[in-house]
Amino acid sequence: MSSPQPQPQDRANMPWTPSSPELASVRTAIIKLLKQPSYDDGSAGPILVRLAWHSAGTYDAATNTGGSNGAGMRYEKEGGDPANAGLQHARAFLEPIKRQFPWITYADLWTLAAVVAIKEMGGPEVSWRGGRTDFTDDSKCPPRGRLPDGSKGADHLRWIFYRMGFNDQEIVALSGAHNLGRCHSDRSGFEGKWVNNPTRFSNMYFKLLKMHDWKKKKLANGLEQFVYVDKDLESDEAEDDPPEELMMLPTDMALLHDPSFRVWVDKYAEDKDLFFRDFAAVFAKLLELGIQRDQYGRVINQDNLDGGYKSAPKKPDHATHPADQNPGQIGHEAAPLREKNLKSKL
Repeated sequence: MSSPQPQPQDRANMPWTPSSPELASVRTAIIKLLKQPSYDDGSAGPILVRLAWHSAGTYDAATNTGGSNGAGMRYEKEGGDPANAGLQHARAFLEPIKRQFPWITYADLWTLAAVVAIKEMGGPEVSWRGGRTDFTDDSKCPPRGRLPDGSKGADHLRWIFYRMGFNDQEIVALSGAHNLGRCHSDRSGFEGKWVNNPTRFSNMYFKLLKMHDWKKKKLANGLEQFVYVDKDLESDEAEDDPPEELMMLPTDMALLHDPSFRVWVDKYAEDKDLFFRDFAAVFAKLLELGIQRDQYGRVINQDNLDGGYKSAPKKPDHATHPADQNPGQIGHEAAPLREKNLKSKL
């Protein structure tokens, strides 16, 4: 039996697309928050991409659990996974938008923010559909340990990504997200950035992976990563302001040394357009993992029908202001982080 045609009152469950008129203001608000002078490299963009990635990357095809629906990272059961360390900053950045537009679910906001950020940082247009719903408790949160461990090798990557339904080409394409952002020793345990401009989406990650002679470096915490410092820059810089090392994780080096992965590293290093097309396709696939839709595009996961999830309230018919919302209900997670974000080192 087919689902009934969606009615206007079902707006919170509608399969929004980035071009939906209702989302124009949300997109604008996301774009405005990307510039964060007191945060990493002056931008919230990379960590917003990581938030969506980690939210969706919990999917397990065998049990059809995990994925971007539910926004389970709001709960300690999922948010407290060590692999998600630091993502409270991304969630805090988005809280003012959630307050301003309470009708959009966290699950939709987190994934849309990544899509908008990728495009604004020079990347491809990623297909996106809304309609996700939010968990009302942590009973549906996936178990910890489903996200990649940067200290591992090719076998680990395949174990993680095959579980979600990805192939070798898609693994390499998704790894291209390492064009963005940096690692922090107090989060992942690793330290540094992959590329010189970590707020610009490009295929430079693959170019540098092939180009440089990466040297193994043991960190104070015992982890090993691979680093490169431009010797010409090093000789020109003052001693008190040395150039920053670029780094690669063991999982990055696995892409270089595994023959099946290396084919795609070579292709993407040579062809930026190919990488952009493939990344857009696989990132869109990632965001849809575990989501079932009816003929109208609405999310129909059985948990939704059983009441396991709760949709965000429908958008009010009258204009609202963040001050109209109850601060005790929304925004509590962001409060302790605001001061820390302001003091974060560039």
